[in-house]
Amino acid sequence: QVQLVESGGGLVQAGGSLRLSCAASGRTFSTYTMAWFRQAPGKERDSVASIRWTGSSTYYADSVKGRFTISRDNAKNTVYLQMNSLKPEDTAVYYCAAESLPYRTTWPPRQSSYDYWGQGTQVTVSS
Repeated sequence: QVQLVESGGGLVQAGGSLRLSCAASGRTFSTYTMAWFRQAPGKERDSVASIRWTGSSTYYADSVKGRFTISRDNAKNTVYLQMNSLKPEDTAVYYCAAESLPYRTTWPPRQSSYDYWGQGTQVTVSS
């Protein structure tokens, strides 16, 4: 089993920044593609960004390109999401997830490809 614990969410004004962290345990973190998803009230859960196990390749949803940056530190078993120039429409619960199989990358990320999820962290952007 893998455990994922997110942190770093909160309330921020539009134009501000937040950095989310996701600490992983229980598996060989460095062999798994990781992703961030988000779910706004009344909407489906959508992928935001993903990073290959090596950290060499990344994916971003069009809505966050140029504003968000995903990164990982395999030595610390942690993946990050730096969010800049935040907008009210970025308000959502953000979830960290791990691919179900090692050395596999499915882009764009699909929920069905990710077996392990964190509990979520709320991000609220005020206008």
